[in-house]
Amino acid sequence: MRVAVVENMHNTGLGALATALDEAGAHIEWFRVWQDGILPRDIMGHDALVVLGGEQSALDDETHPYLPELVRLSRRFGDAGKAVLGVCLGSQILARAYGADNHLGTAHEFGWHRIGVTGKGRADPLLSALGGEFTIFEWHADTFSLPEGAVRLATSSVAENQAFRIGRAVYGTQFHFEADSAVVEQWKTEFPDAIERIAPGWLENHTELAARHGGAADAAGLAIARAWVGLIEADEGEIQSQASA
Repeated sequence: MRVAVVENMHNTGLGALATALDEAGAHIEWFRVWQDGILPRDIMGHDALVVLGGEQSALDDETHPYLPELVRLSRRFGDAGKAVLGVCLGSQILARAYGADNHLGTAHEFGWHRIGVTGKGRADPLLSALGGEFTIFEWHADTFSLPEGAVRLATSSVAENQAFRIGRAVYGTQFHFEADSAVVEQWKTEFPDAIERIAPGWLENHTELAARHGGAADAAGLAIARAWVGLIEADEGEIQSQASA
């Protein structure tokens, strides 16, 4: 199982998703576009694509010139029936790839929040284990309209489209389900100025908030991660050729 991970900003981390991919024995290839702008040359070398979050918007082509190609690449993976996952900025890029509108600066959320699961979400493989609502970590200011043909899986009062699916296994999550307690602790250390600016007082209350919400969010995030990894279909022909080599 070969998974391409696009990191749009340094030190974003895979958290719960790393755990699920490791359990599945997946091979992860990192594409740190914030550093060099290099993306996979095509879709044939990987069975799945993960696009992580970042401080830029999904429309910042001028300052992040790789974005149009990442939009096209995400669509090509999805149209080929491969598993695709967009987290936060990644979900906004997926929405753009499938013709939806990006809305900048209209949906500010930070910290652990309760997310509602739609009726279709409760029946979907990604969220079916979570019941009607769950606690998860958020960090975003932008949102998007629902792409045509997409299924809304989760929602909140701030961002109506918290999770969606297109086709078999193309998923976008506005929330950071991968951000387990260890990742949040890392972000707290790496980005204190940004956090204090957008959520004054959160840093000093972090210990209490983590104790109250971290365990439930970690469990929900790992359940989501395992569910998505379970949808990755490895190329059996490639597996057989490697085994015989």
